Amino acid sequence: MDKEMNYGSDYKFIPASSIGSGMGIEVLPDLFCHTVQIVNICLVGDPESNDFVLVDAGMPKSANEIISTAEKRFSANSRPKAIILTHGHFDHVGGLIELIKHWDVPVYAHQMEMPFLTGQKSYPEPDPTVEGGMVAKMSPMFPNEPIDLGNNVQALPSDGTVPHMPGFKWIHTPGHAPGHVSLFREKDRALIAGDAFVTVKQEYLYKVLTQEQEISGPPRYLTTDWKAAKESVMKLDALNPTVAVTGHGLPMSGDLLTTSLKKLVNEFDQIAVPDYGKYIN
Repeated sequence: MDKEMNYGSDYKFIPASSIGSGMGIEVLPDLFCHTVQIVNICLVGDPESNDFVLVDAGMPKSANEIISTAEKRFSANSRPKAIILTHGHFDHVGGLIELIKHWDVPVYAHQMEMPFLTGQKSYPEPDPTVEGGMVAKMSPMFPNEPIDLGNNVQALPSDGTVPHMPGFKWIHTPGHAPGHVSLFREKDRALIAGDAFVTVKQEYLYKVLTQEQEISGPPRYLTTDWKAAKESVMKLDALNPTVAVTGHGLPMSGDLLTTSLKKLVNEFDQIAVPDYGKYIN
């Protein structure tokens, strides 16, 4: 079974980092966010119970760091019940094959992400011409060929439940990727937003390095459907989350999150949508 799995031929370590790299934040007692270079993974579960799920799988070559982070948070040789993917871009599946081999756990993603996770189809190429800073210009060097997980990935349940994450529902939030999902728990209104919106201007190298916190739309250089992206942000704002962990940037909560999300919705075209780029209609 393992032999079926492979990364694309353009898979490689990306030498980009931030001041937050290697650091973890306990956002809630059962929600831990850890930064791998410039992207966040989440460990969801009570550290006392060893019953947890990994959301997203970091940058290329990051499996050892993710395993070590999980063992520090839980216990030596602990392993998640499952890996849930918000989407399949390179910085969210970078350690995935090694993690599947090490832990032997199921992986779940939205049905519309399956072609990008089973080697059938590449995402549209990143847009280095998009309005934004140096990270956008660097985007052609990012891996873009699909990962092939073979039969090690399955579609999220159609009823909106998230396997092994009781209380959470998945919400289809396309725009940045066709099958992008965010995860929401009603009882405490905790949101794992993926890249539906982020809390750092991901296109700008200085802001990525310093993790300067400001709400923004999805990373511009990989977002191809801005109308859907705006509708997704509106959908998440309507949930009135109290805390949000995003794929890039620091977690945000309370009044800052509420006012920032409202501002993003009201001024989406000015804040999020680039002035120019090949995916701008």
